[in-house]
Amino acid sequence: MSIPTPHNSAKKGDIAKKVLMPGDPLRAKYIAETYLENPVCFNTVRNMFGYTGTYKGEQISVMGSGMGMPSMGIYSYELYNFYDVEKIIRIGSAGALQDNVSVMDVVIAMSACTDSNYASQYQLPGTFAPTASYELVARAVEVAKEQGTPVRVGSVVSSDAFYGDNPESSKAWRKMGVLCVEMECAALFMNAARAGKEALGILTISDHVFRDEAISAEARQTSFNKMMEIALGI
Repeated sequence: MSIPTPHNSAKKGDIAKKVLMPGDPLRAKYIAETYLENPVCFNTVRNMFGYTGTYKGEQISVMGSGMGMPSMGIYSYELYNFYDVEKIIRIGSAGALQDNVSVMDVVIAMSACTDSNYASQYQLPGTFAPTASYELVARAVEVAKEQGTPVRVGSVVSSDAFYGDNPESSKAWRKMGVLCVEMECAALFMNAARAGKEALGILTISDHVFRDEAISAEARQTSFNKMMEIALGI
């Protein structure tokens, strides 16, 4: 498939080898304007903003992924397979499932359970276990310690449904020790595995599934700085 693609107006060389991917394109814009030097917008198709700039002398790109695994699946697939991106770090929000995980905590997704049928396309003779790249997980933990930011490392669950019809599903994942629920990591990890590339998920807890705790949409867009700084530090 040629580039630009139907979803990305960037040309060859416009996108760095390392990409940060928040779900919200406005968060991508915020990151570019707050942290990157000389950011250049490479994509506005569907308002899925993408920027390339430098951070401490290194070329970095940031682009929104949209919500859910189908959207993440499209954008990360194109970045890995058409634009020669080597590493994608998802930086997004998640809902806590465990009592010892609280709003604004940072979670490093080591693996991603899922209720999605995304892996069926690979026609595997069993169940695939989507995992992050070990090198990126280890580096994220190291950077978090250097920055003085406590993190939790473990399994998350990537769900296809934000408004799920089964009230027992969250309890089922909770009993298996899954830290939080989000909607994109599993597809990203699978695309990375299939392309022979690297991926990581760093999540900030925006609400708690079992407690009346949540932050505003505006805060989700602009206040996840610790997570962003860990990703940039990697």
